[in-house]
Amino acid sequence: MNEVPVPPAAAIEPDLSVSIGSLRMKNPVTVASGTFGYGREYAAYFDLSELGAVTCKGIRLSPCEGNPQPRIAEVRGGMLNAIGLQGPGVDAFVREALPFLREKGVPAIVNIWGTTEGEYAEVARRLSDADGVGALEMNVSCPNVHLGGATFGTDVRTLASVVRAVRAATPLPLLVKLAPNVPDIAAFARAAEGEGADGLSISNTVPAMKIDVEARRPFLANVQGGLSGPAIHPIAVRLVWQAAAAVKIPIVGMGGISEPEDAVEFLCAGATAVAVGTASFVDPLTAPRVVRGIRDYMVRHGLRRVADVAITR
Repeated sequence: MNEVPVPPAAAIEPDLSVSIGSLRMKNPVTVASGTFGYGREYAAYFDLSELGAVTCKGIRLSPCEGNPQPRIAEVRGGMLNAIGLQGPGVDAFVREALPFLREKGVPAIVNIWGTTEGEYAEVARRLSDADGVGALEMNVSCPNVHLGGATFGTDVRTLASVVRAVRAATPLPLLVKLAPNVPDIAAFARAAEGEGADGLSISNTVPAMKIDVEARRPFLANVQGGLSGPAIHPIAVRLVWQAAAAVKIPIVGMGGISEPEDAVEFLCAGATAVAVGTASFVDPLTAPRVVRGIRDYMVRHGLRRVADVAITR
């Protein structure tokens, strides 16, 4: 009798699912807030349920018009944006945008922001009662608004205080999106973990600016904005590596993911999940391609779980 060949370990289908608090993602790929709208814009290109989650554009209590034009600039290696967190406000989001994501059957991670601790807490409280919200992501580090985020994200004690306020306001899984322009990312990571965060998003865009040399003035009306894209990828990988050594909670790695290997690099550095951002503007199919690429990498290396990708220190 001929023996039935046993498939090699590399041929065994890996388990791509990951968890952040009570949020269960069927694979470790989401999208970066501010690069994917509220999901509707990309649904014409692929089935959103292919993703582990959709991270929505930032929401605060009231509508926000954002910054004046021009507020986007293409630069070598990426993009500058100073959108200013334009959005419809939490009530309009729940009424008009959230039902669409519920229909698609994909968890929604809602990015939230405010100019005071009270605003952060109240928007979190309102979203806690909304059907279809899988988790909240606190934007405490946006470099292109004049109030709120930049201050909250660059002082450890202030960060801890606002995370504490939001944690008390919601039972939802809570991620804190950290700033890259701090002297010690580990200190901020530990502060967020200590106040009850279920996970971290690392990192936000890097403060930067572009000058129109012919007009001899800043290109962006806001003067400075946030740099994203391939240029910041090595910076973000370092930050994830440092934070992963300092905390036990999951990290969503983001910054300059253009190809599956970029995402795998974050997983090697200790991230639990990844977020595709600016690359979606270039190729709307980047995120689902990254899902397939991570799966293929795990098969090729005989890895059963996403956590197995991480480098043993």
